[in-house]
Amino acid sequence: MAEVQRLVITGATGFIGSAVLAELARIRDEAGPGAPRLVLRAVGRTAPAVAGQADEWRHGDLSDPGSLRGSCEEADVLLHLASWIGSDERECAAVNIGGTEALMAEAREAGVRRIVQLSTTAVYGRGPHRGIAVDSVFPAPRSPASRTRLAGEGIALAAGAVVLRPGLVIGAGDRSVVPGLAQLLVAIGALWDGGKALISVVAVRDLARLIARVALVAEPAGGVWHAGHPVPVRTAELVEAFTERGVLPRVDGDVSEAECLERMAASGCRVSPSQFKLVAQDHWYDSAAIWDAAGCPPGPGPLECLEEAASWYREYLDRV
Repeated sequence: MAEVQRLVITGATGFIGSAVLAELARIRDEAGPGAPRLVLRAVGRTAPAVAGQADEWRHGDLSDPGSLRGSCEEADVLLHLASWIGSDERECAAVNIGGTEALMAEAREAGVRRIVQLSTTAVYGRGPHRGIAVDSVFPAPRSPASRTRLAGEGIALAAGAVVLRPGLVIGAGDRSVVPGLAQLLVAIGALWDGGKALISVVAVRDLARLIARVALVAEPAGGVWHAGHPVPVRTAELVEAFTERGVLPRVDGDVSEAECLERMAASGCRVSPSQFKLVAQDHWYDSAAIWDAAGCPPGPGPLECLEEAASWYREYLDRV
């Protein structure tokens, strides 16, 4: 084994990327004698958020391929965790397709031996999905972000990457999933269809552990893997867990999906119907294989590690 392992990370200032960087920094700092020395290089537009955790920082903008030249120099592992999730097709394509293509070219030129790319189960498009294996449903993404991320997957797979598709990711720094639930509960004033939908959820710290493990071991092999927690969560359980901690408003009653959509439209709710259906219908994906292949225990589940995130969510929701 090499005495030094150099890991290059994109997206290190983002929600998931910052958790991965923190996990890798912990592994680096706690490494015992004889372990290879980890050198963490963050590539991005700005450095301050990664100062003190990354050993190196290099400017790189995925929408500007020329800025990525030399970003993977002397690297052993590339963790491509950055993406653009806006609604503008050209911006999404520039980052998720053009940026990925340029980055994979840099990885090939540098002889990077392992590539891990973060994607999303949103590439499957409209559900319901019930315990499906990878690509047992043909991907049919509906948004510019999902379409271009699926295209980016193809580029990364051609370079031999391990592509990870998590479902919903929760934890400190989440500005989408739980804030979206809060908007829905206020707009609808009730739970939808008993909250019986089963969904794939993973806590960001558990996903970070998994990504770090995949980066540092020889398994799993390249290809696409689902990366949610192996045990799906019912929407009602997720809502109740956050309601008990004062994060989400308590609501009474139960209404149909059709009634929910009417109330959302009347209230001007910013959550789209397609986003609502992610928690109103089954969207869970067979994810056990990746945890086994990587030798990474998945932990007790996302609802068992909410205490540390609850205060962050309360403060965030008070501000927005």
